[in-house]
Amino acid sequence: MEGDDEGTFVVATGYDATYANGDVGDDPRLPPTPRLGKAAVGGGGDLMDVEAYAALYTGRTKVARLLFIGEWCGNEGVQLEAFRLAHDEIKKGEDSHLYREVMTKIGDRLGPRYAFDQVWADAVDRRAEVRKEKLENELNIYKTNLIKESIRMGFNDLADFFYAHGQLGDAFKNYVRTRDYCTTSKHIIHMCLNVILVSIELSQFMHVSNYVSKAEQTPEQLDPVTHSKLRCAAGLAHLETKKYKLAARKFLETGHELGNNYTDVIAPQDVAIYGGLCALASFDRTELKNKVIDNINFRNFLELVPEVRELINDFYASRYASCLEYLENLKPNLLLDIHLHDHVETLYTEIRHKAIIQYTIPFISVDLHTMAGAFKTNVAGLEKELEALITDNQIQARIDSHNKILYARHADQRNATFQRVLQTGVEFERDVRAMLLKESKAPRRRSPSHIHAKGQRKTWDHDPTVAEAAAICHRTSVWAVQRRLPWAAHVKLGARSRESQQGQRLVERERERAEVNINESYESAPSPRRCSLPALTPWWNRGGP
Repeated sequence: MEGDDEGTFVVATGYDATYANGDVGDDPRLPPTPRLGKAAVGGGGDLMDVEAYAALYTGRTKVARLLFIGEWCGNEGVQLEAFRLAHDEIKKGEDSHLYREVMTKIGDRLGPRYAFDQVWADAVDRRAEVRKEKLENELNIYKTNLIKESIRMGFNDLADFFYAHGQLGDAFKNYVRTRDYCTTSKHIIHMCLNVILVSIELSQFMHVSNYVSKAEQTPEQLDPVTHSKLRCAAGLAHLETKKYKLAARKFLETGHELGNNYTDVIAPQDVAIYGGLCALASFDRTELKNKVIDNINFRNFLELVPEVRELINDFYASRYASCLEYLENLKPNLLLDIHLHDHVETLYTEIRHKAIIQYTIPFISVDLHTMAGAFKTNVAGLEKELEALITDNQIQARIDSHNKILYARHADQRNATFQRVLQTGVEFERDVRAMLLKESKAPRRRSPSHIHAKGQRKTWDHDPTVAEAAAICHRTSVWAVQRRLPWAAHVKLGARSRESQQGQRLVERERERAEVNINESYESAPSPRRCSLPALTPWWNRGGP
């Protein structure tokens, strides 16, 4: 555990170096100055600390992220640094195919030290052939002996071999084959995590979602680290399919126990960035407050990326200029993220639209010049954005293009409330009348309790309780509207009407129960002397219970 704590500290330090904010004494409220400016993607400006960024990851994902930076970064110095680090990391492993790919991209730009090493590549290939043949022979022996645990381990070793040598398709197949030989929940979880790891690198996120579900369905309780890994994997799958709200929920559910235990897929800083941006783009203000800002668990991740923490707080506090400035400063780094690259523009557009909508809600009219200053844009550009939002029915307003004023169209909430109350009363009355009609059409058994003194059959419509229920429903809504009671009072009155309806149903059940008892007693009595009808008369004919 002490080693884990030290590792977490080193990662945080490296990430701060990547997103440097200047001196220690700088005001934390000031927008950050990232080490990777816009020019890092297009040329010029401050450069990204690629080495500090690469230190956050391990395994094949480290190489994949470095190669992604080398391909997408427009600065040649950053490209060569990324390729150099990828070269050094690859030579620690046994993937000769990936080594040849990197050397093709490097060419002779890094000097003779990084020339293609044919001897190393051939040696790796020879060792791979020998190792593969040995593992296949062992697996065949295990299959002959029919020992399930040995067969499972044989498939697992063979899959590990293929994964180390970059043959991800074969690795996936062999990891999946271990499923038939898993005998414990621990084996199933281990198999699912291996399949998820390979599927993420293959960008097969449908398999990621499927095997996350399989792991969560194991009968035994998952340990916190495994649970956090599954949350992250599910979040990446939802992010890839652009289900940003679901992705945000998964990342927000990730526990702090994750630490550095999943760096072969994702870093803790990525959890903060992915979860924070997806939440900003998809959550409303209430969800943002309850699930992000007040989320103590997620706050531990946000502390690793102060820029994301500050922009979320600024967005919630309606400091849109500062929030958008943080986003613009982070954008060049995010465009070099292997998972977030394709979603940056969409997320940024959604966040900006939400900010514009929230800005206009409290006002009847807004000066576009003032609003343009708040959003760091010109009036013409802001007007086009507002036109698009009005067309999509996201803002109820109209634009005075001559005076550059936005006029809101707020619905008359008072009249709308009265209309809802009247409609609720009409619905209650309709339900009661339908119930009365149903009862009048239902056949009834004739019994002494249904006979009046004049010999006529008694019906439920004669009961004042039932007749009153329909009248109460109508009177409740009309009386509430006439007195212009608040909506809470309307709801309470509606509840009383429903209580009257429920009470009437209770009375009907009691009547039917008493009727059955009367009929049974009347039919089973041997003589009139043993069954006194006045004594069995129900309480509603005796004037009360």
